[in-house]
Amino acid sequence: MINLSEKLGEMTFDGLITDIKPAPEVRGGVIRKLSAAATLKRGTILAKSSGTAGDGKLVVLGSTAKENETLTPDCILCDDIDVGTAADEKVAVYTAGCFDIGKVTVSASYTITEGDKDNLRMRGIVFKAAAAAN
Repeated sequence: MINLSEKLGEMTFDGLITDIKPAPEVRGGVIRKLSAAATLKRGTILAKSSGTAGDGKLVVLGSTAKENETLTPDCILCDDIDVGTAADEKVAVYTAGCFDIGKVTVSASYTITEGDKDNLRMRGIVFKAAAAAN
């Protein structure tokens, strides 16, 4: 007989996603290779490169733009990823959803601005703090 109450796995709630509206949407993206290898964490806000020197790839929000490059807040990283110095990395990113502003990250020396939040809101990403669990 089949055991219908068998435990198949475990999930740890990290609090990144705080609501089901707007619904989380996941798409693929490409993170530009780094000058020094690093691990980017789930919840990192990524900006898309555009402009005459832009390449359409993603970088961590708060990175320094090249000359004639514009970096616009675009999406949020779904999972931890090791990014090296030799090749760009294909990743899964959230392009819409409701997230906790206290759980997202950007470059160490950067602070998220209201303009950044507006740019993300126009793309379908909103911020709302998670309710305390009882």
